[in-house]
Order: sequence, then structure tokens, then C-alpha cells
Amino acid sequence: MEALLDRLRRGDRLVGDGAWGTQLMQRGLPEGQPPEWMALERPEVIEEIARLYVEAGADLVTTDTFGGTSFRLALHGLEAEKERINRQAVEAVRRATGSAEDRALVSASVGPSGRLLEPYGDTSPEAVHEAFAEQVATLAEAGADLICIETMSDLTEATQAVRAAKERAPGLPVMATMTFEPNPRGYYTVMGVSVEQAVSGLADAGADLVGSNCGIGMEHMVAIARELTRTARVPVAVQPNAGLPEIQGDTVVYKETPEAMAARVPELLDLGVALVGGCCGTTPDHVRAVRRAVDAWCARA
Repeated sequence: MEALLDRLRRGDRLVGDGAWGTQLMQRGLPEGQPPEWMALERPEVIEEIARLYVEAGADLVTTDTFGGTSFRLALHGLEAEKERINRQAVEAVRRATGSAEDRALVSASVGPSGRLLEPYGDTSPEAVHEAFAEQVATLAEAGADLICIETMSDLTEATQAVRAAKERAPGLPVMATMTFEPNPRGYYTVMGVSVEQAVSGLADAGADLVGSNCGIGMEHMVAIARELTRTARVPVAVQPNAGLPEIQGDTVVYKETPEAMAARVPELLDLGVALVGGCCGTTPDHVRAVRRAVDAWCARA
């Protein structure tokens, strides 16, 4: 943990990886199966994608475990395989990142449970806490370098995930990011959580990095980052989509190019963002362009 946090404390700027869902679909993810199916049945595909992100310059590579809680896997009849899915996903990424001292870090993805918490739904915070705790324990035992809690909209759920990670993987850093959308009052999650509320709540729960991922593209992410860095007392991470998805025939297309995304990276770094990566629609080419932009900024700084 200290290796990553020490790098952030001394001001290093890190590069995350890009999207996984679109990459998996391009490589034959069966229709109706969740992305985690690949970790179970074709872990060599996970290793291939991870290696592409390493070669593109990512400092952190995410595991294919976004929906790896018992709640999410049960929707596809895969709950009984949750330990093997989470373990094999970490192991596949580790094979790609290697064991050298300067290797990329394995960032274990933990996404929302898919349940609506009380009092709005029928699931208790304690139940989702336990589901996150089970997943995190497996990810940590498999060799993850950090826990990445991402794409959250409910602050109660997000903080339960952070606390579960701190309890079950106390030696690992925890990055927690939420997804914000613009409205007339500013940027909020779909559950009505403001950027300031998210930053405070996640840090209070123990997150070592806080930030935002997904959303509707780099332009809005720069505005969100301005709010994040103004209020955060821990390092900030952002991983925007490659714009809004568009349907072209039977294909979902994201039109924000690597060059367009990379052009806004200096603004993020000037604001103090510590980690820049990509989310939906981004590719190894996006990561490569972000890497060049980060390196150029650091050379001037």
C-alpha cells in the first residue's frame, strides 16, 4: 500500500486503463452473459486485454470483477462461482502485469450490488456490506494491489463497500469513485449525491483516493474534477467515458477520440488530479494518448 500512496504523496501522476465491457464484447462475450463470465470461462482473454493496457502505458489495470458480488452474479446463475470468478480475474491480470518492481498494479474492480437499499428498496446496508466483504476478501487473497470501488451512485452503498474493503483487505489502498451527471444545480449522482457530499463521505469511510468515473465525457469530467479537487483531502482519480454512446445499426459507438480525450488531460493535471484513466468506450489507444499527455505535462512541470 505504501508504494502506491507514497507515489501519490510525492506528486506522481498516474494513468489508469480503459474500458473492459466493449473490449470483451469484441472478443466474443456471449450475448446475455455478464462480463465476469469471461473470467470464469476464458481468462486468457482477460490476460490479453490487460496486456494491451499495460503496453499502452497504464500504471493500474482493472480486473473483470465489476459485477462480482453474490447479488450481481446471482442474476446470471453464477453465484456459486463467485470465488473462482474473482480469483481468476485477478490472476489473469497479474499474468499480464508481471512481477517486476515497476510493473502495473492490479486494481480490483468492485461495482454496485444492483440492489436498491432501504428505505428506498428492500435490501439492508448490512447485506450489501457482507456481499462486498466476501468479494473483497477473495480479491485480496488472489493478489490484488488495490481495491477499486467504482460507478457508485448511492453514497450509503459506496461507503459500505469502502468499509468492507478496509475491514477485509486492511493492507490495500482503496479507490472509490462515483458517477455524476449535470443538472441545473450542478453535478449529482442519480441518487442525488453532490460531489462535495461524495468526497466527504468516501474519505470519512476510509477511501485513500476519491473521484469520478463513467459519466458523459471529458468536457464534463473537467468540470467535475474542478469540484473534486476543491474539496478533497485525499488524492483524486477520474476515469471518463469516451463521450456518450450512440447506436449505429447493431453497434454501440463512442465517438470521443483518443486525441480529443488527451487534449483535456493537462487541464485535469493542472487542477491537481492524481490519476487519469478511461471508462466506457475507451481503448488502449485512448490510454496511450493519455499516457503521452501525462508524460508531456510532467516533463514541463
